[in-house]
Amino acid sequence: MREGVSGDAEPDIEKYTLKSEKHDEKDLHTIADEYEKSFLSVGYDPDESERSGSFLQLDHSVMCSKVLQEGVEVMSTTDALLKYPWLSQYWWRAVAAEKDIYTRQVDRKQTHGYFLRTLPGVKTTFPLQSCLFIGQEGLSQNVHNIIIAEEGSELHIITGCSVAHKVRSALHLGVSEFYVKKNAKITFTMIHNWAPEIEVRPRSGIIVEENGVFISNYISMSPVKDLQMYPVVYCRKNARATSQSIVYASDDSKIDIGSKMVLDGENSRAEVVSRSVATDRADVTARGILVGAAPNVKAHLECIGLMLSDVARIHSVPELEATVEDATLSHEAAVGRISEEEIAYLAARGLSEEEAAGAIVRGFLNVDIKGLPAALGEEVRRMIRMSADAL
Repeated sequence: MREGVSGDAEPDIEKYTLKSEKHDEKDLHTIADEYEKSFLSVGYDPDESERSGSFLQLDHSVMCSKVLQEGVEVMSTTDALLKYPWLSQYWWRAVAAEKDIYTRQVDRKQTHGYFLRTLPGVKTTFPLQSCLFIGQEGLSQNVHNIIIAEEGSELHIITGCSVAHKVRSALHLGVSEFYVKKNAKITFTMIHNWAPEIEVRPRSGIIVEENGVFISNYISMSPVKDLQMYPVVYCRKNARATSQSIVYASDDSKIDIGSKMVLDGENSRAEVVSRSVATDRADVTARGILVGAAPNVKAHLECIGLMLSDVARIHSVPELEATVEDATLSHEAAVGRISEEEIAYLAARGLSEEEAAGAIVRGFLNVDIKGLPAALGEEVRRMIRMSADAL
């Protein structure tokens, strides 16, 4: 069942195959040349320019797991479990294995995923990059990712998920567990570039310990058949968490996204910001839940949607829940269309109606991407502009 929604049809897991061709790391150069444009569209640089490490998975094969900075670890979760027996203590701790049919499928039939870790006190000079890529028609990719920022460390990650142009139908199941230790920070930027017949089910849990910081940026600008994601963040004492999403939904895309912030530590803070554009026959549900469960917590939720079609749909669902007297929780939500006044204003300055609408959409999507190093922030903004220009 779709989280929070009843009556929607779910992907037929059994129609997708777990049989995948084995790719060797020696094929990496050829693979990178073939899919370079797709990799770059989700922030993965095959040249590894200004990166602290790289992880690349094609279908069920780990093509690259490379460390480029001391104090950083990058490998598949399958290898990490063999290397570090203690990792089992983190396995299915932030996300329950029995949460739903998708987590159970990943638990039983996992096909790698990435393990990213910064050692205590280490701060990444450049971001780690990872890419989960599907190149086989009809494949089910079931990944389990573990990300740990040890005490006092700082970890920037840019990760992308995409498919080859030849792939029409596939299923991506991704479980991600984040552990932000005391006084540590994780900035996680995810870019999705799917295709009109791809079904996607990420499941994420984040535990932010005392004085920790977690910043999540999510960007999706291409059509997808059905995408549903609802990360849950747990903020301990003095923890800070921010979730930002930028979604452009087109064609027949069905997108159900949101974030849940559980402030169960004293003086913790959280913010959720969502920008959604729906056109054609797209259907978007933007959710957000703030739970104030400890003294002196504060959180704000902002869900804004822009309709570009008479048959598109945006459903904004903000929720606030306080279990203590002094929790301060707030929200604002709005869904609307481009006004004729805005079009007329820009038209009076020489723009055509189409150009005016495009300028308004680009401005709407121009959200300040928080927590990124300057160069990476500009790179992400450039990708958003390029995607918007191509719409």
